[in-house]
Amino acid sequence: MENYNQTSTDFFLLGLLPPSKVGLFFLSLIVLMFLMALLGNLSMVLLIVLDVHLHTPMYILLSQLSLIDLNYVSTTVPKMAFNYLLGNKSISFIGCGVQSFFFLTLAGTEGLLLTCMAYDRYVAICFPLHYPTRMSKRACMLMIAGSWMTGASNSCAHTAYILHIPYCRSRAINHFFCDVPAMVSLACMDTWVYESTVFASTTLFLLFPFIAIACSYGRVLLAVFRMRSETGRKKAYWTCSTHLTVVTLYYAPFVYTYLRPRSLRSPKEDMILAVFYTILTPVLNPVIYSLRNKEVMGALRRVIQRIHSVKM
Repeated sequence: MENYNQTSTDFFLLGLLPPSKVGLFFLSLIVLMFLMALLGNLSMVLLIVLDVHLHTPMYILLSQLSLIDLNYVSTTVPKMAFNYLLGNKSISFIGCGVQSFFFLTLAGTEGLLLTCMAYDRYVAICFPLHYPTRMSKRACMLMIAGSWMTGASNSCAHTAYILHIPYCRSRAINHFFCDVPAMVSLACMDTWVYESTVFASTTLFLLFPFIAIACSYGRVLLAVFRMRSETGRKKAYWTCSTHLTVVTLYYAPFVYTYLRPRSLRSPKEDMILAVFYTILTPVLNPVIYSLRNKEVMGALRRVIQRIHSVKM
């Protein structure tokens, strides 16, 4: 086993994949998924910005989700791929802090933003007459700003803590990115108080929003069931099912990972679960929200026609 006990301040990311042909194969899949996530989310952001028909609260929130996922997947995958290909597992102390800050900011913001999107659908289906006032563009912007500010504030607190605690000689992080629980396990001090704050943050940013989303969609499905229009029911069911798919893939592994006590945690299991919310969800989000969505596909055709007419 390699020895990562050293006197420098660098950390070492042990990584997810073994140094073998199998590991290289899975790395190729991850890089392919990374490129798909970049292309899909960037396309969604540009499409929503360029087409005025999509300048509604629902799609403005969706553009923010795509922007978050675009940065989300870029925070972890490139460093993991370079470390694997170059055989250099080190990451600087400051680099680890920066990666952790952006990861926590984006994770917290996405958790709150998904709740805002659920509220948007709840109001649109259950209170359609009040939708223009409850989900005005101003209210939408306040939701977005509040999600970003709250996520960044929470991230600042956690990052400041992990950058100021004393670490033991071994700085080998058993993960493929600077995950806070994996870093805290290397501390040369009792961290049970801090671990309680991690539990509280996870409950606030993930568990409570998940419960709120589940409750709102319970009301939504009840309202959809009472609809007279079969076309309206199908459209509402599709919207709800796609959003719930995203929510489940994002929240479930995150909550399961972060709410378990340290004694029940498994580094390998944590890394595998992390693939769902750091890589798989950013890939699926643009696919789920664009396929069978007539408004998105219509906007795509209009943008393509506009580009074609300019070239002509």
